[in-house]
Amino acid sequence: MSCDLDSALLHSYFDGELSVIRAAEFQYHLARCSECNDELAAMSSLRGSLKHARLYESAPTSLKLKIRVGIHSRTPKTRPSPLLGWRGLAPAAAMVLVALILWRVVPGFRKEEDYQAEFAAEIVDAHLRSLLPGQITNVNSADPAILKAWFDSKVNFAFPVRDFAGNGFALQGGRVDVLQGRTVAALVYRSRDQVFNVFIWHTRESDASAHAGTRQGHQWIDWRNDRLEFCAVSDAAPSDLRRLQGLLALSSIITAE
Repeated sequence: MSCDLDSALLHSYFDGELSVIRAAEFQYHLARCSECNDELAAMSSLRGSLKHARLYESAPTSLKLKIRVGIHSRTPKTRPSPLLGWRGLAPAAAMVLVALILWRVVPGFRKEEDYQAEFAAEIVDAHLRSLLPGQITNVNSADPAILKAWFDSKVNFAFPVRDFAGNGFALQGGRVDVLQGRTVAALVYRSRDQVFNVFIWHTRESDASAHAGTRQGHQWIDWRNDRLEFCAVSDAAPSDLRRLQGLLALSSIITAE
């Protein structure tokens, strides 16, 4: 980094270790420093690559059977030498121990389900946090042009902004938020009494079709298109969330073309 900011502060922000006030001050700096934004994007890309790398191997069925037999067999027909028994179990035990250490110590070795659980927890927490008084938007407007101009000065990536009031999802405004140490844009929609947060950030990952999940009674759906990742979350019915996702996906494709 060639800017004057202490790199330790950048890493603390990326790891979510800053206080609310310090994080807000750093976000103010990010709005004016392209070098720090690039560094955060690179760090985020590296973390994402490690988490999605699937650097693990499932134990084969034959190994599982050997371990079970070794543990649960109490009355073997022949009494083998204790030394031979330990020799037979030692490789399997060593493999299990190494796998456990790697799973606990190195995040890149965790299964994708674990990553999805962490991702879902942070997405839902950000959604719930936004519902606190005065937190839902930084700019209140249903005009896509106004919101787009505001976001252009806050984040270093462009994305489509659409109002779907005619389809039952009225644009309410937007804000800047932080997810997994990265600065993200958030569009807010309302359908009847339900609030929908749509988080958007730049990614270097390839396009991916939508996949959904649920946590604490909230639904989320995530997809990637044209170097952008989107994640919509709400406590609305899954069918409503999928309708909004379809509208957003269609608008991003039209914009790209």
